[in-house]
Amino acid sequence: MKKKYYAVRIGRKPGIYNSWAECEKEVKGYSGAEYKSFLSIEEAKKYLNNQDNLGIGKDIKDLDDNEMIAYVDGSFKEGIRHYGYGVVLFSNEGKESYSDSGSEEYLLEMRNVAGEIKGAITAMNIALEKNKDMLYLHYDYIGIEKWAIGEWKTNKEGTKEYKEYYDSIKNRLHVIFIKVKAHSGNIHNEEADALAKKSLEKHI
Repeated sequence: MKKKYYAVRIGRKPGIYNSWAECEKEVKGYSGAEYKSFLSIEEAKKYLNNQDNLGIGKDIKDLDDNEMIAYVDGSFKEGIRHYGYGVVLFSNEGKESYSDSGSEEYLLEMRNVAGEIKGAITAMNIALEKNKDMLYLHYDYIGIEKWAIGEWKTNKEGTKEYKEYYDSIKNRLHVIFIKVKAHSGNIHNEEADALAKKSLEKHI
């Protein structure tokens, strides 16, 4: 396996670490932690200095066989009472996209957040099906991370279900949650958003 460097931009002690175990100590349980892995110390330094423009957590060409990058987004249309989700994935096998919709009553009360949750679960499921053990999950709704790691209380059936799912797979798949700003021009986030919206068209 290629040598990796782990850069912690926001954590207990920001810096560059030579192993995931060292990095994890600085970020696990730390609210708002920002960290990424790199194949060169130069790229890690750029990231620490906010000079990186990789845009997807790490460069696609630097992905190891065990890693996957995902972008997820959700949508909701009141008139048809359906939520939708879109997922854009990158791995050594290439790029893939997925989308679907649903109308379970207990999820509809969460509107587009239901799609965000379903998108995140779909991305994790696919990563496991492809025998990945590291997923860089990009999302634009903070609850996707906060509910999973237990920083937000799960009061609704949909959020409880999501937390239970995450807890059931977290020992097999290490998910690195990466917040992106919605509708900020991030091409892959916009693509996931478009997929989520398109999934609802069949119900109109």
